[in-house]
Amino acid sequence: MPLNNAIDLSGRRILLTGAAGGIGAATARACATLGAAKLLLVDAASAKDSLEALCDELRDEGADVSAHIYDVSSRQDNADLIGNAGDIDAAVACAGICPLEEDWADDPEWDEVFHRVMDVNLLGPIHLARELIPRMAARGGGQIVMIGSIGGRMGGTSPIVQPHYIASKGGVHALIWWLAQRAAPQGVLVNGIAPGPIATAMTATTPYSKERYPLGRLGEPEEIAWPAAFLCSPAASYFSGSILDVNGGLFVG
Repeated sequence: MPLNNAIDLSGRRILLTGAAGGIGAATARACATLGAAKLLLVDAASAKDSLEALCDELRDEGADVSAHIYDVSSRQDNADLIGNAGDIDAAVACAGICPLEEDWADDPEWDEVFHRVMDVNLLGPIHLARELIPRMAARGGGQIVMIGSIGGRMGGTSPIVQPHYIASKGGVHALIWWLAQRAAPQGVLVNGIAPGPIATAMTATTPYSKERYPLGRLGEPEEIAWPAAFLCSPAASYFSGSILDVNGGLFVG
């Protein structure tokens, strides 16, 4: 007897942070394609125009979408949005920054940048999980997906990527494991994805030696989006504490 297709988001309300970015926008499109009932798309004020354009695009295709501007590193902003958003079945934490221009050894302002990277990349997912897990548990369950990085696995793939980004993404991986152990007994599944270098605005100015990569190219945002959408679906009902390495074979561990 054939199995029904469980990679289906029909009826699900999904929250995405960093939704205007390359991976975030691709994930929003994938979730809409899979029939998500409602998409709550979140990004910073600096991305307002891109976020609204994405919402208009998805609405034109029949999706129910709302745009929300807030600072993911703010505990209060997370509490306000999630507290007033109604039921959320799944969330994807895509928001992240990777400053490249600072020199960690010599720049006197580098420490300040370090704290901002940690606030967005690591504290942001913590704030999200703090608000979502008890609400999801009260409803009988939910799914949270956090975007890590190959850098958190192997220390980075470009010499100009700074240690604040690497440390923050390694922290995201550890956070996924920590949360998964505590949330799974409540029916909340916390998983992640560790992308290799992806062709987005974040990597556009970063020198990557493509000849190093088994596939000979950077990944595309859609190649992260579909696994993220999968982890929000009923097909991922036995995934908990997993981090999917989606890197074209660059890291195998």
